[in-house]
Amino acid sequence: MTQPPSAPAAAPHGPAAAPARPVVPGQVSRAAAVGAAPPPPARGAWATGREVLREAATTEPGRLRILGAVLALLVLALGTVAGLEAADRAGSAEAVVGSSQPLSADAAAIYRSLADADSTAAAGFLAGTLEPAESRARYDRDLATASRLLVKAAANTDGSDESAREITALGELLPRYAGLMERARAANRQGLPLGGAYLRYANQEMTTRLLPAAERLYAAETARLHRDDDDARTWPHLALGVGVLALGVLVWAQRREYRRTHRVFSRGLLAATAATVVVLLWLAGAHAVARAALGSAQTEGQQSLQLLNEARISSLKARANENLTQVARGAVLTEDGKDDKYEAEYAKGMAALTDALARATRLAEDEAGRTPLTEATARAGEWRERHAAARKLGEAGDYQAALDRIIGPKGTDGAKESAGWSFDQVDAALERALAHEQEQFTRSARGAVDALTGLPLGAAALGALGALGAVLGINRRLSEYR
Repeated sequence: MTQPPSAPAAAPHGPAAAPARPVVPGQVSRAAAVGAAPPPPARGAWATGREVLREAATTEPGRLRILGAVLALLVLALGTVAGLEAADRAGSAEAVVGSSQPLSADAAAIYRSLADADSTAAAGFLAGTLEPAESRARYDRDLATASRLLVKAAANTDGSDESAREITALGELLPRYAGLMERARAANRQGLPLGGAYLRYANQEMTTRLLPAAERLYAAETARLHRDDDDARTWPHLALGVGVLALGVLVWAQRREYRRTHRVFSRGLLAATAATVVVLLWLAGAHAVARAALGSAQTEGQQSLQLLNEARISSLKARANENLTQVARGAVLTEDGKDDKYEAEYAKGMAALTDALARATRLAEDEAGRTPLTEATARAGEWRERHAAARKLGEAGDYQAALDRIIGPKGTDGAKESAGWSFDQVDAALERALAHEQEQFTRSARGAVDALTGLPLGAAALGALGALGAVLGINRRLSEYR
């Protein structure tokens, strides 16, 4: 019996299955594309680092490593900051002793040399048609000193615009003044009245241009001295603050270790603490000594030096005007036309001299400082009396007698009875007082430099040793977990 052909298997109930679509290489099915999960976002280095630190901080070894790093950084920062600030203060103190104060003294010496040259030239002019050799030598020496000190100041002003400007002005004006004086001498040797006019014009150049420029130079260098002094006396606040913080963290770390392990001492941390304490004490003690030394130099030396320079400058101005009084013989009047200009300027200079001597005497702290000032005060009184006597003789018409009272008769011991001899004694006494105060200033300021010597290198070395001790102390504790 023939069998009917086989029928295909019945499809299961439900919709017929769609025939499978061939997959083309390089294409992704829509369902796969829709159902695929996005890749996780990339994590940055900072996020990774924070995660590592967070995980490390959850374990005791991790916390110890972090603590050791913080302690080492704090102690190392203390050594670095203390060394830098100490080096800065030591540099300022060295500048006070080695550059700014000597430059201030040189500026005052420039002023004194110029004023003395002007006074000496006028005195030589009064001596007659032939200037005395001693007077000419003193004048030349004063100009040479001023020129030498100007060159020195130009080489050491460190680019100060104000100082450089005044030095340039003095360098230009000084040859012009010297030329005017040579014309005055030439005319005087020939007996020409024009010599007196040239002398007065040269004096006008000196008093209105050269001396004011020298005074401004002195003020600029003195201001620089005060800045260096203030910088050297400034407390190292940042270093002291870092030191106190480092010491506090070290104490806390050791207390923490004691509470966790009941160990009283950690040699490494103890060494770091000792290094921190030494740096703090050395830093504070050295700066206290330096400040005291600079304060002493300021009160015992610099203030007295300023007053003595004022006194000497005032005496030189008074002497120059005294000589010009005899040269002009009343031909030059004050602005109101009532008084002799040079006589009025002489009186002003003597008043300033008396005031400066009185203040300097009050500041003198030892006999060596008071003795020359007492002598200068006495000689200034004699000078004033002899000038008054000469003034009376001049007003009475006895010009030669008045001149002898001012510059002293030639070749006789009567010169010691003149106003010029009294002025020389005042100037010599002031020079001795200046030398004494300069020595006191240098000795006191040098004490500040000595107090800070070695501190920059010592602080840096102790900071490095303290940081090493902190690391070793923490590593000793970490070794117990291995």
